[in-house]
Amino acid sequence: MIKRNIVLNGTEKVVVAQVGDSLANVLRGQMGLTGTKVGCDQGQCGACSVIVDGKLVRSCVTRFSRMAEGASVTTIEGIGTPAGLHPIQLAWIAHGCAQCGFCSPGFIVSAKALLDEKPDPSREEIRDWFQKHRNACRCTGYKPIVDAVMDAAKVLRGEMAADELHFKIPADGRIWGTKYPRPTAVAKVTGTLDYGADLGLKLPEDRLNLALVQATVSHANIKGIDTAEAERMPGVFKVVTHKDVPGKNRISGLITFPSNKGDGWDRPILCDTKVFQYGDAIAIVCADTDAHARAAAAKVKVDLEALPEYMSAQAAMADDAIEIHPGTPNVYYVQKIAKGHETGPVFDAAGAVVEDDFYVGRQPHMPIEPDVGFAYQDDDGKLVIHSKSIGLHLHAAMVAPGLGVEMENLVMVQNPAGGTFGYKFSPTMEALVGAAALATGRPCFLRYDYQQQMAYTGKRSPFFMNMRLAAGRDGKLLAMETDYSVDHGPYSEFGDLLTLRGTQFMGAGYDIPHIRGEGRTVCTNHAWGSAFRAYGSPQSEFASEVLMDELAEKLGMDPLELRYKNVYRQGSTTPTGQEPEVYSLPEMIDKLRPLYKTARDKAAAESTAGIKKGVGVSIGVYGCGLDGPDSSEAWVELNADDTVTVYSCWEDHGQGADAGALGSAFEALHVTGITPDRVRLVMNDTSKAPNSGPAGGSRSQVMTGQAIKNGAEALVAAMKKPDGTYRSYAEMQADHIPVHYTGKWTAPATNCDGNSQGSPFSVYMYGVFMAEVAVETATGKTAVEKMTLVADIGNINNRLVVDGQMYGGLAQGIGLALTEDYEDIKKHSTMVGAGFPYIKQIPDDMELIYVETPRKDGPFGAGGVGELPLTSPHAAVINAITDACGVRITQLPALPEKVLAGLKEK
Repeated sequence: MIKRNIVLNGTEKVVVAQVGDSLANVLRGQMGLTGTKVGCDQGQCGACSVIVDGKLVRSCVTRFSRMAEGASVTTIEGIGTPAGLHPIQLAWIAHGCAQCGFCSPGFIVSAKALLDEKPDPSREEIRDWFQKHRNACRCTGYKPIVDAVMDAAKVLRGEMAADELHFKIPADGRIWGTKYPRPTAVAKVTGTLDYGADLGLKLPEDRLNLALVQATVSHANIKGIDTAEAERMPGVFKVVTHKDVPGKNRISGLITFPSNKGDGWDRPILCDTKVFQYGDAIAIVCADTDAHARAAAAKVKVDLEALPEYMSAQAAMADDAIEIHPGTPNVYYVQKIAKGHETGPVFDAAGAVVEDDFYVGRQPHMPIEPDVGFAYQDDDGKLVIHSKSIGLHLHAAMVAPGLGVEMENLVMVQNPAGGTFGYKFSPTMEALVGAAALATGRPCFLRYDYQQQMAYTGKRSPFFMNMRLAAGRDGKLLAMETDYSVDHGPYSEFGDLLTLRGTQFMGAGYDIPHIRGEGRTVCTNHAWGSAFRAYGSPQSEFASEVLMDELAEKLGMDPLELRYKNVYRQGSTTPTGQEPEVYSLPEMIDKLRPLYKTARDKAAAESTAGIKKGVGVSIGVYGCGLDGPDSSEAWVELNADDTVTVYSCWEDHGQGADAGALGSAFEALHVTGITPDRVRLVMNDTSKAPNSGPAGGSRSQVMTGQAIKNGAEALVAAMKKPDGTYRSYAEMQADHIPVHYTGKWTAPATNCDGNSQGSPFSVYMYGVFMAEVAVETATGKTAVEKMTLVADIGNINNRLVVDGQMYGGLAQGIGLALTEDYEDIKKHSTMVGAGFPYIKQIPDDMELIYVETPRKDGPFGAGGVGELPLTSPHAAVINAITDACGVRITQLPALPEKVLAGLKEK
């Protein structure tokens, strides 16, 4: 043990700690300062940044024993409070930098250290600082963060009044379409919002800390599990195995289509007979401390019989491959598409035909907050599970049978979540903490380390694609043929739906009269496939968007003009045969065209022998909803103090559910004279709010937004008096008028048939992307210098939220294009190893242009937004590389060595 006298946020403190403790753990666990977040715990994300004696340090890799006697430590709690925000925090809110908010305290502390040292930094100096200090953000695309620091510096220098950063309600009292701050913003920028690990530290003293015993091979039979030595280890309460799980010990995959050859019960909670992938959970050690739990987990002995490991779709489809799940073929679902006439004769007569093979790989989500959750039994005997789930009611249905719990005895709660980007559409640890709580009768807490986050959460499923396009000599598309295989890992959940996405979005945006194709879902032993932002479209649209450039080259046409000739217009139909709900793509290209010409002229003028510059474009399309008649529910209630409460399970993984719910409700409620601060949100607890559906597929703003709108309008109608004024709560009671209203909405859409024909979504999002890149010919390294996005997502609810989604999605697209991968389980197990893009890898120059075409089926004309910016920006980047140096990369990511090899071939 060591003792130090330190000055903590201006107050003298005596601290006694273990010699090996990190400064982060002392601050959080002993001092209760949970505003300092721990993300990667490896010094790679900066979420834990604090200032020690005037210098910025990453507290997760700083031993407390290194603190000098009398050291001064400043954490986020010492910078500002909810009642007294620092200018940096004000600017963070004004620019929408606190999206998921998990990285915000670290960034704000880092910015404070920068401005203390350099009060008048340039934008590039701010970027250099955050790059040097490894401050990582997955949500914002970094541009708003730089904007915030610039404005905060102006305030601190006296060049701007702090009041200019406060939002002002417009004269009409409405907030729709404005930059109204997220309701959670103040808590996020002050570090007072408790995420899962913060709540875990504050559980009752009898809580148990969990450590997983996990597979270190990718495929094996389990011959035995010996827990005897582990159970004798200090602090161990129980070691839970499959024998302790009272239900089916399986997570239901909720099979979507009857032609699926699996039954959906292929994923164990705790492995019993087989290991299916690296990281599979085999046992759970429940102990008094995290250290004791992890030490005991290392003592559990698992006897394994190695089996062949099929780490790609091709390997699992080989003739000699065994069935990974005995009784279910490795190719367990096939999706066909047939639109128009047979394509063979069309290709034979076409003026131009292009064909290529494409691969989009296993992109990792890489939230800054690793997966975390806990469970307990409440006073009514119900099992309560807290997690980062973005599908609370969905996950209850998926895990209840496996745990042996009736649905009415299971409560699901979403903690504030530090980003998920879709991986939490699958239950990850929910069943594990639930099983442990049932087996021990104690509160059970589990936090993954970052290696576990990488190994034991889902990834984007790789697509191996072959595509052919036929066109006339005038460039008009005539036909498309596709053949693709989806590597979905070992677990089937939503794999059939993902394969359908291929037929829905390959060629999306273009009027292609004749289409034939087939996709298949393949079970492998690599990381399981889960939802990831733009689910299925980054793979699908990469193939068609790069092939469109190949077609333009063959025809001698400009790539943008070829797209202009073929995008949806009146009379066009989507790949599923649906008439688009709006036809704004020609207008969007018209808006981009002058910028495109300027960019091309600039690239030509600035290219040198050593640095080649180029411009690429792409079209992106995505649907808002789950296929067919997707629906949602919300409640709206007038309270005794004349506030209004909106109840929904619009889960928030950083995309802005709080702002979306508030904006949708307030647009209906503002006529009553209520102000936004008097609208309360009760969200994301299945015991308190209705089933609004999962927060995926950019469905929430449309589906749940419509449900909230309908509920709010019903309340407003009930409050309205004959004279046009509105009743108070007391008047509603006196007139015996109900104050609680249910809003529901179901999309007017139809499921696709076996040939992928139908109208699966009533609202779509459309984007035209442009990337400007520079390629070093000596190294093959690509730098993206600017991204432009022209977007039509309908009427905009909250501009801060929408801008933030766009910037963040573009940044993830750049990562997908150039660096991000989870192919090598060991090499790619860290943020740096997996190619996480830091601030200097993302351009500061990102331009957003909106075409707001109201959507008939969107609330107040709004569509979704989250998926659009990651549909195809990576294709624009890849097309720009080709334009710059003539090298065409069709297998992502476009690592420097791939580009360099292409240059050498030339």
